[in-house]
Amino acid sequence: MMTISKCLPVCLSICLFVCLSSCRNDVMVVPMEDINTGGKAVKSEIIGMYLLNEGNMGSNKATLDYLDLSGQDATTHYYRNIYSERNPSTVMALGDVGNDCQIYGSRLWLVINCSNKVEVARASDAVRIGKVNIPNCRYVTFKDGYAYVSSYVGTQYGASSSPLGSVYKVDTLTLQKADSVSVGYQPEEMAIVGQRLYVANSGGYQGMTGQGYESTMSVIDLQTMRETEKINVAANLHHVKADQYGQLWVTARGNYMNETSTIWWLQQDADGRMRVGGHLDQAVSDLCIVGDSLYFYGSQWSEATMTNTVTYGIINVRTHQVVTNSLSQAPEIQKIRMPYGIIVNPIHRDFYLMDAKNYVSSGELLHFLPDGTFDWKVKTGDIPAHATFLKVKK
Repeated sequence: MMTISKCLPVCLSICLFVCLSSCRNDVMVVPMEDINTGGKAVKSEIIGMYLLNEGNMGSNKATLDYLDLSGQDATTHYYRNIYSERNPSTVMALGDVGNDCQIYGSRLWLVINCSNKVEVARASDAVRIGKVNIPNCRYVTFKDGYAYVSSYVGTQYGASSSPLGSVYKVDTLTLQKADSVSVGYQPEEMAIVGQRLYVANSGGYQGMTGQGYESTMSVIDLQTMRETEKINVAANLHHVKADQYGQLWVTARGNYMNETSTIWWLQQDADGRMRVGGHLDQAVSDLCIVGDSLYFYGSQWSEATMTNTVTYGIINVRTHQVVTNSLSQAPEIQKIRMPYGIIVNPIHRDFYLMDAKNYVSSGELLHFLPDGTFDWKVKTGDIPAHATFLKVKK
């Protein structure tokens, strides 16, 4: 932050709130907040967690928060809105709608959907390195020095003429686009197994215009960057993650009317090709896999009762069975208004849930101990949704 003396050397009578504005084109810079969570700090190789707040579409309010897990203090500290404070010269800060947050090597990658860009910063302190311009970008994953970014390609407000989606290949060192490949309509999350990239196609824009949702996963050969096949799974695919057994777990959102949300697993056949193994009639809106445990929360809308049912639980990825339909019995979990993200500490198995509240004001991050006991909660930016752990540099 610049001081009053730098920004306003003469006008001493101007209102105090001007102190919070930067000297760059009168753009308001919201100061970083340091919040003591009161939670006990436990030292490990995980020293922090970045949380990307989406911000409501069109509001240009995507923000980045940071949870200090280094153990340097007796309690953990949560820092709200660090990106603006650490990058004061970046016009409009992060931009419009944060859609994914990942760390690869020493760099932090932030996918900003409606601003059509991927921001890249130092993972150690979130100081900006540069950006990659990608239209209507959605998710990012990595392998062998390259980032793969899914893109709707078309505008954010889809129409019947929306083009096929694409996956862009980006050099993680130079931030230059190296290649691209067309996939299905409105591709979402991706996962890599071996030398193949698996892309969940949603067909979200097509579904909204009455043409029907996509139901396929595109398979991309990473060596040739070409689509080799499509695997038919279910309508309106969203998340896809690989487990330690080489399986893929894919969420399907259905059509929001007579097709309910489900989760599917894909397995490799004798030739190493992915094939559908089965599914569970369990709504899964977001998930995080640690070991054999797939932690999830799911929201299921019912047209019949006009109600939204939320469940939290764990699926055993080895047995393909729901272990529990309740991650926590703590009363605080029942107070969550709109769950919007989940992440699990891979070392200690404590977990975090993100509550978007009413979508237009500050959300909350809630921390639970491994046994499901509620620990603490803090105020976040608008629509907290995506998080990634920062590990100590070896």
